[in-house]
Amino acid sequence: MKELVTIAEKIAAKLIERKQTIAVAESSTGGLISAALLAVPGASAYFLGGGVIYTRDARRILMDIPDEAMKGIRSASEAYAKLLASQMRQRFGTDWGLSETGATGPTGNRYGDAAGHSCMAVAGPNDAVITLETGSADRQANMQAFAGAALNLLLQNLSR
Repeated sequence: MKELVTIAEKIAAKLIERKQTIAVAESSTGGLISAALLAVPGASAYFLGGGVIYTRDARRILMDIPDEAMKGIRSASEAYAKLLASQMRQRFGTDWGLSETGATGPTGNRYGDAAGHSCMAVAGPNDAVITLETGSADRQANMQAFAGAALNLLLQNLSR
């Protein structure tokens, strides 16, 4: 967690300096991204909210993304990560939206992705999306790696 908080501190400094805000939608990281951002003192100045969107029901209820909006999009994909980040930004009225969706392991997901697969996206003044493949079936290590990659993606976009 210390490594994640170190990245989050850099993010917090930039967001506070710019008076910008963020909301987070995460899946296989289970709240680690939000926890890292909230571990920084003063988080209430930039963190407006987040959720663990782990199931189809969570997507429908918390994100207000109906099944019809998912036509041609599958979970744990770059398209889905973009949709989540954009939806969080819109619903919370934030400057930035950050999302993560993947398969932590020890097995792959029902969409055919191997354990260690994650897609993450940033929506904001600069948009970005990436896919990470760790090649590992270690659930906890993947959760940490995915959260770190998502936070670094955000930091890179804040630094542009």
